[in-house]
Amino acid sequence: MMTTLDFTFLSWNVISNFILKGLIFSVQLTLIAMIGGIAIGTVLALMRLAGKKWLVMPAAFYVNTLRSIPLVMVILWFFLLIPLLIGRSLGGQLSAIITFTIFEAAYYSEIMRAGIQSVAKGQVYAGYAVGMTYRQCMQLIVLPQAFRNMLPVLLTQTIILFQDTSLVYAVGEYDLLKGFEVAGKNFNRPVETYLVAAVVYFIICFSLSMLVRRLQKKIAIIR
Repeated sequence: MMTTLDFTFLSWNVISNFILKGLIFSVQLTLIAMIGGIAIGTVLALMRLAGKKWLVMPAAFYVNTLRSIPLVMVILWFFLLIPLLIGRSLGGQLSAIITFTIFEAAYYSEIMRAGIQSVAKGQVYAGYAVGMTYRQCMQLIVLPQAFRNMLPVLLTQTIILFQDTSLVYAVGEYDLLKGFEVAGKNFNRPVETYLVAAVVYFIICFSLSMLVRRLQKKIAIIR
């Protein structure tokens, strides 16, 4: 027989003591991994487009390998194996930050590669014609346009990244989902807290998706 759902235990004290802490960590992890992932991903994308085998092969290996492995496995490998190599534990929080950054870099790399390739080659040739170097062309002509073209896709990947932060449970870190889980155990209302967690994730991700859609329309108008 199904018991009646009871959400009366949810109060500001519950939110501030259990859930808010997890939300802050999830947002911090998302932002750090996004910034680091885009930075590393851009370098990887430039390596793959360099046309030099000694740059293309390691970058391709990095991207293809990480894109072929589940994130939770990468988290566990890094958390369990790195301490054996360096002789000390990095802790769940630092392990999660590093893992998410290097993992997301593989996905951001493919997005940036597509963005760079979307810029007309004629603009690059024009840059060379006025005496620009390869680095100057990339820095002043190609990358600004690539970022603008791929911004909606980059932000969409960031929304997926936020959803994936719930996987830090594998190393015992306190994220948004963990906050709901702890609250549910403390008040013996696990079903209610998981339902509310699903609603909160939906509201956050749906709202961000709507912002990305509006941004996409603005970029289309600029073009």
